Amino acid sequence: MSRETIVLGAGMVGVCVAYHLARRGRSVVLVDREPPGRETSYGNAGLIQREAVQPHPFPRDLATLWRVLPNRSIDVRYRLGAMLKTAGPLLQYWRNSSPKNYARIVPEYASLIMRCTDEHAAMIKAAGAGALVKKRGWFDAFRTSKVFDEQCANARDMQERFGVKYQALDRSALQAKVPHLSDALKGAIHWTNAWAVTDPGALVQAYARAFEKLGGRIEQAEAKSFTHTQASWNVFTSKGNLEAEELVVALGPWSANWLEQLDYRLPMFPLRGYHMHYAAQGGARLNNWLMDYETGYLLTPMRRGIRLTTGAEIDRLDAPASSAQLDAAEIEAKKIFPLGERLDSELWKGARPCMPDMKPVIGPAPRHKGLWFAFGHGHQGFTLGPVTGRLLGEMIDGETPDVDMQPFRADRF
Repeated sequence: MSRETIVLGAGMVGVCVAYHLARRGRSVVLVDREPPGRETSYGNAGLIQREAVQPHPFPRDLATLWRVLPNRSIDVRYRLGAMLKTAGPLLQYWRNSSPKNYARIVPEYASLIMRCTDEHAAMIKAAGAGALVKKRGWFDAFRTSKVFDEQCANARDMQERFGVKYQALDRSALQAKVPHLSDALKGAIHWTNAWAVTDPGALVQAYARAFEKLGGRIEQAEAKSFTHTQASWNVFTSKGNLEAEELVVALGPWSANWLEQLDYRLPMFPLRGYHMHYAAQGGARLNNWLMDYETGYLLTPMRRGIRLTTGAEIDRLDAPASSAQLDAAEIEAKKIFPLGERLDSELWKGARPCMPDMKPVIGPAPRHKGLWFAFGHGHQGFTLGPVTGRLLGEMIDGETPDVDMQPFRADRF
């Protein structure tokens, strides 16, 4: 059983962890109730965000809080019961978003983001998935000159500190690069060293096939429970028992609940999101990924059509979907681009696994030998999957990563 490993969760993070472990010569079984890339990794905006060196803080200014409070905004919505249930983690999130704490967190978080395109590039090559990836960046577009100027100043700072590359575009320059936009947008920041993917789920599936070519095995089954001894981990699934020396939990927003079996109480909370695909009216084409920054939604050209993705919804992980946030985003999106009819029979719903200090959990379990964590990536699991896979592979094999992993340990909570 030496060097045998079970990885739970076949989203971007789990698939990348499994790939890197198999590449290191381990015998790896990847377990998920769904095929690879069918949950949150399927439904996101398809961005590999090299510019995302600053995680999303909890809003602390009164203007933003007052705007969000009526619960009609597009970027953030909430259900009161869910807010009360997650009050503890949300309070920690608010505290970690103070200027002093946030200033400490940003360079720690950036140490992962700065490696994202290099690590994706290696896996894209191994998977033969280059046709899915567009290396021309994406656009943050602005409706007011004030916010545009503020974010340009922030972009200059990120360029100097973390190597982010960008270009500031006025209205005419933006419309030249992204035709068919209305005059409601004053300008945009073009993040030039970020990448975009035309089918996020297909990229995860391509990485999963690369994992299988290395000898890895994918077991589509639901993991029910697990037990451990000093020598092994046993995972009981809907298709039988699996045994291995090492166990990696990469179950995204389901990770914290699953680990309660071992009495780990990690302060994770889900931020849900929605998407819908659309046609375009009158022969219009959307050739680039575009965010309406001040409104809080993204328009992305996917294989299926133009995907509109919403901001965050604070609700229980298993709560029924609500179309209100998407409906509101659609109304605003049609003001800046000629969206046509909906192409999906129902909206898609997913959840981002968030930690109150905005950093993922990557590393060993505090109390159990052979148990490893890889979850809590918030909005950036798709971006950070390959980075996480490489770093965790190094840690499991007793190597010292070139990233300080202390800020990402589970025992920080």
